[in-house]
Amino acid sequence: MANCYLKVTEDEVLPTDEELYEILLSAYKDEPFVRVYPPNSLPQIEAVWGTNYCDIGAKVDPRTRTIVVISVTDNLVKGAAGQAVQNMNIMFGVSETTALVGRL
Repeated sequence: MANCYLKVTEDEVLPTDEELYEILLSAYKDEPFVRVYPPNSLPQIEAVWGTNYCDIGAKVDPRTRTIVVISVTDNLVKGAAGQAVQNMNIMFGVSETTALVGRL
């Protein structure tokens, strides 16, 4: 689990949760193993256990002017073996998702 914090200065426009969601959706639209969580929902480790997925969610804290982005992966699958298989699939020109869909 990675918790990332971005402080937004007073002279910058603070995005909404919905805008962050749209930004993440756009950034990861072509990534088969990235799931973006909708506003008011944050990823949990249990959702990625035994999978090659990276789940991402973001939230704005207007009180502190902080954007919080949380991502979760199964560090044995996505972090090691699953990522190696995904890379091999790309190198050999087969579907990136071959042998990686579902719980492993």
